[in-house]
Amino acid sequence: MLKHNLRPFFATDKELPAVDYQHLWAPWRLAYIQGSKDDSQSDPRPLALLPGADSTCFLCRAAADPQRKGRFVVSLGKQIITVLNRYPYNNGHLLVAPQKHHPRLDQLSQDEHCELAEGISRMVGLLEATLHPDGFNIGLNLGRVAGAGLPGHLHWHIVPRWRGDTNFMPVVAATHVVPQSLEALWELLIAAQKELGGRS
Repeated sequence: MLKHNLRPFFATDKELPAVDYQHLWAPWRLAYIQGSKDDSQSDPRPLALLPGADSTCFLCRAAADPQRKGRFVVSLGKQIITVLNRYPYNNGHLLVAPQKHHPRLDQLSQDEHCELAEGISRMVGLLEATLHPDGFNIGLNLGRVAGAGLPGHLHWHIVPRWRGDTNFMPVVAATHVVPQSLEALWELLIAAQKELGGRS
């Protein structure tokens, strides 16, 4: 585990405590940082998008065409959709979103709020049953300044966590890596939902 002491140069030990930063190794996010587009956005087929949808939004396109394997739709509810994050922070990183292209919390209906909360809880249970993580980071980045990569379409992140996964992942770190492709994970979660009796 790397620890960085990021005290300002003018501070003394008595003025500020040490700040420890842990690194989560996610090299596959480089494509996201470099602005690469996924192949589903370049699909030339016309889609029956929902009213108010953004044709360039991957969540809107997934809601309109959830059966396409490359969109990695894990679950489609009445008003919400859950997809695998194409550029995950960790194995099993899911995005839970309303199907409608809402940028603000106050635009959600009460039914959407309720279904989102239930969907997040259900996906946590699904990941616990399939990947057996030790914990989760669950949250929403509201607005680009807060880190939202898709500020126009609300989405909650569910990131499974394992003890030691903030290390660099080599053998010397004594960390168990879960190497799994998006395709393999998608197939696992779809099959697990059927076994658990959940809707897909």
